[in-house]
Amino acid sequence: MEMKFESILLPGVDPKRPIVIAGPCSAETEEQVLETAKALAARGIKIFRAGIWKPRTKPGGFEGIGTIGLPWLKRVKQETGMYIMTEVATRDHVFEALKAGVDMLWIGARTTVNPFAVQEIADSLKGVDIPVLVKNPVNPDLELWIGAFERLYGAGIHRLAAIHRGFSSYDKKIYRNLPLWHIPIELRRRLPELPIFCDPSHIGGKRELIAPLCQQAMDLSFDGLMIESHRDPDVAWSDAAQQIAPDVLDYVLNLLVIRDENQTTENLSALRRQIDSIDEQILELLAKRMRVSREIGIYKKEHNMPILQSPRYSEILENRSNMGAQMDLSTDFVKEMLKEIHEESVRQQMIIMSEEENN
Repeated sequence: MEMKFESILLPGVDPKRPIVIAGPCSAETEEQVLETAKALAARGIKIFRAGIWKPRTKPGGFEGIGTIGLPWLKRVKQETGMYIMTEVATRDHVFEALKAGVDMLWIGARTTVNPFAVQEIADSLKGVDIPVLVKNPVNPDLELWIGAFERLYGAGIHRLAAIHRGFSSYDKKIYRNLPLWHIPIELRRRLPELPIFCDPSHIGGKRELIAPLCQQAMDLSFDGLMIESHRDPDVAWSDAAQQIAPDVLDYVLNLLVIRDENQTTENLSALRRQIDSIDEQILELLAKRMRVSREIGIYKKEHNMPILQSPRYSEILENRSNMGAQMDLSTDFVKEMLKEIHEESVRQQMIIMSEEENN
């Protein structure tokens, strides 16, 4: 589906990067919402976010204050002039949010993963002109993410943007959710007009990671940031560790280095030409490697040997990873590259084996 997106920007919001959306993970009390909003507005934030309904991974945690919190958001709008934004996961959420005059909506990661839920939201928004931001699904599935945009677009919602909040993993070393930056980069390649926001709060899971993640997002030309900010983060009812106070948010934003996306130089052009030449050489070498793999496949076929030789594959992974480390290449990168090369080699040899069966 070809999609032509319209601007999500509302009057008075500066289009200059980064467009910032900020506010607490959850609306907890009227006082907490208003105090946080006023502190953010005083620091130039134009879009206030707060979770009214909070779908949690497991029951028992704080799952949102519910519709009684919507009038608090209306007060934020009336008293600060900020735009208000909340998450929706069902048709009823959409109805209540629109009735309360919410200006922008977002769809959370646990909802994006469910095409039935996304379609229900899309159907409930038919005929409504409102910006909708869509978080990536919890699992790294780009097609599922794009599918959510297509469902909303098909319902007539053309003011769309993406929120990159990282991907769930059993292996939680540094981040709460792995950034896997290559996925939003590929989203940008596939949908170049779609604005992309970064949610460093959910990626990092810890407030000390917010600043470096914001800078990484800006270096990757993301359009905006959605950051969780609470008047007193340590006592927040949900996700306390990943929220920052409004004054800290102001400090983080002032530290950001925003690089010129359009500026280019002859030196850069020359370096890019070098990259083009090197890429061509890499492809030629890979083609040569596959020719050798096919010759090995012929030998295995003639000698009735199986395609997969596990000890040999393990040896390649170990030796080449060590070799790559000596060349200042990430071990994980080298292993992933070798896995892809090995998979293609196996595919090439399977073709050779099947030729014997077909004949």
